[in-house]
Amino acid sequence: MHTLFVKFPRKRTRQVDIGGVPIGGDNPIAVQSMCDTDTRDVRRTIEQIHSLEEAGCEIVRVAVPDKKAADALPQIKEAIGIPLVADVHFDWRLAIAAAKAGVDKLRINPGNIGGKKKIQEVVTAARDYNLPIRIGVNQGSIKKDLLDKYGGPNPQALVESAMRNIDYLTEFDFYDIVLSLKASDASQTIAAYRSISEKCDFPLHLGVTEAGPQWPGTIKTAVAFGALLAEGIGDTIRVSLTAPVEEEVKAGWEILKSLGLRQRGPNLISCPTCGRLEIDLVNLVAEVQQMLERVKEPITVAVMGCVVNGPGEVRDADLGIIGGKGVYLLTRKGKIVFRTKEFADARTALLEHLDEVVASYKAAGI
Repeated sequence: MHTLFVKFPRKRTRQVDIGGVPIGGDNPIAVQSMCDTDTRDVRRTIEQIHSLEEAGCEIVRVAVPDKKAADALPQIKEAIGIPLVADVHFDWRLAIAAAKAGVDKLRINPGNIGGKKKIQEVVTAARDYNLPIRIGVNQGSIKKDLLDKYGGPNPQALVESAMRNIDYLTEFDFYDIVLSLKASDASQTIAAYRSISEKCDFPLHLGVTEAGPQWPGTIKTAVAFGALLAEGIGDTIRVSLTAPVEEEVKAGWEILKSLGLRQRGPNLISCPTCGRLEIDLVNLVAEVQQMLERVKEPITVAVMGCVVNGPGEVRDADLGIIGGKGVYLLTRKGKIVFRTKEFADARTALLEHLDEVVASYKAAGI
């Protein structure tokens, strides 16, 4: 389906390379996630990263709370195909160990790493191993003096905290920096990123911290990301959910797809239920959605149960199903290719045509 998307202007930021995945500049907005496994459990961590890769994760982060976790990093890095980011707090030695272990980026808060001398040691290691550093400022980690100055962890406090942490690194002539300023509130997240975007040109990693369970967390994050991305703000994203980590990646891709910024996997269009329905549309859509889980190509499938909008909605879709009383129509680009009274027959025909459409996309290199 050829949807006409508005072209959102992109704020020009510095380009930073993360293990072969460039962010910033004119590069595509990358989708990230973070493992919820114990990094010291190498097998489980590798398995989860492979699952994240399959879901479309392009950069993955792991926690490095101690030396044993740092020692596990080379094995993990060797077994995966996407860039690996080490998340380190409080102990500068772990950041250096992670750099030596072969990670592709460090995520730290310079202010809690242990003073100027230790920050310099981390910067030296990052420079020696050609690693960027993400400064991660969270609403829950703002220093007390800034909380007192601004009356709480509001956007102004987040921004000044970020600027302070930038100074810790640029003092040592280090500019290979990525920034994130995360609040758990969508409006405060939007305000913080808008403000920092005006003050510097470092690439921005978008996130709503502690967004919540899958459903409300996805909605909250989509609101924040949608507003910022539509203004050209944001170079990489993570949807932080209390849910299986693969769901973070799926949600991230859906947000980018909804704005026409990236395309991966199918676009499923279905009409809302109303009094004109004569079929069980909810279960029909669920079954089609399950069929599409294996598809990676950006095909469009429309499932309609309405004679008012149905024909128009399937017109440009690669595949369409229109269901009505006693009949199912299967379409390709709006042309009817199969008609039946039984959904079982329509399902079989849909699978056959789905394979043909996917094969055509693969042949075209899409």
